[in-house]
Amino acid sequence: MADEKEIQEKTIAEDIVVTKYKSAGEIVNKTLKAVIGFCVADASVRDICTKSDNLILEETNKVFKKEKDLKKGIAFPTCISVNNCVCHFSPTKNDPDYVLKTGDVVKIDLGAHIDGFIAVVAHTLIVGASADNKATGKKADVVLAAYNAVQTALRLLKSGNSNYLVTEAVQKVAETYKCKPIEGMLSHQLKQFKIDGEKTIIQNPSEAQRKEHEKCNFETHEVYAIDVIISSGEGVGREKDTKVAIYKKTDENYQLKLKASRSFYAEVKSKHGSMPFNLRQFEEETKARMGVVECVSHKMIDPFQVLYEKPTEYVAQFKHTVLLMPNGINLVTGIPFEEEFYVSDHSVADEKIKELLATPINPSKASKGKKGPKKAASDPAPAAVPAKA
Repeated sequence: MADEKEIQEKTIAEDIVVTKYKSAGEIVNKTLKAVIGFCVADASVRDICTKSDNLILEETNKVFKKEKDLKKGIAFPTCISVNNCVCHFSPTKNDPDYVLKTGDVVKIDLGAHIDGFIAVVAHTLIVGASADNKATGKKADVVLAAYNAVQTALRLLKSGNSNYLVTEAVQKVAETYKCKPIEGMLSHQLKQFKIDGEKTIIQNPSEAQRKEHEKCNFETHEVYAIDVIISSGEGVGREKDTKVAIYKKTDENYQLKLKASRSFYAEVKSKHGSMPFNLRQFEEETKARMGVVECVSHKMIDPFQVLYEKPTEYVAQFKHTVLLMPNGINLVTGIPFEEEFYVSDHSVADEKIKELLATPINPSKASKGKKGPKKAASDPAPAAVPAKA
């Protein structure tokens, strides 16, 4: 992927680019459905993440076979972050595992790419929740807050609208459920081979973040990963002692001193390019752990820190990949959400937001006699990397 920068920027103004986004989206949605099936009591998070990543590789290998030099595969390694874990939990072979229990609030986060065109998704479920065994209390509140917040955000993602319009709406929905968005988390614009594009939407910014974060307007033919992460607590993610497993190459250059670092970096460049990767994907994990240290200290590789809320709180997340087409938005990732599994004492009170949620995500589709989706990504057209600002 050394020549990624030399490639002229391609956008969804080209049909083939739209096709690649949709193909990646279909793979992501298929994988997400499989992972939801794996999320049962007594299941190992490490095993689920490994199976999910293998599925993505298997499915991406089946498409665009004729184009031999075309890069494809994992765009974001599968993470299963449970309860108060905010994001990026994806243990390697040598890291402590987590075993799912009934009642756990589970956030699934993953992504695939075809030719560098990225489709990412995140979805939250509660282990064991069903129409006959509904989730209630703080757990239901936080899941419904995140679901309704992302649905609101999707409807505001229109050419000409401001990123801060989304920031304020997500805040408002979260507060209705007595919850808070995780401070400083970003939804990114997506570009070919770039998961963290320049334009971003920040949620729950601190005063300092608000001053630094750039305002922007959305434009036709842009692509976004709309990522909403909500907490039942104070909305601040903190690092604990969980080892980082996911990293991404930067554009920094430095003459690495250690042989292990040089070997590790060469493998990152050839196999993963600018896409995030998990140390689990290296045959010799111990050597990779050694090699990554020097690369991180010289900012050649960025870590995706595992963040946590307070132990008594819960965090929910929904993420969708969205294409801003001339005739409206095209949702390429996301699957239906079982709203009927959750019961909350709260509901959206703001009249403007209620009105917005009552409208179909893509009015132009609805006007052709198709029903607009009432539930999350019921019409996924075949969510950010979460990061601290």
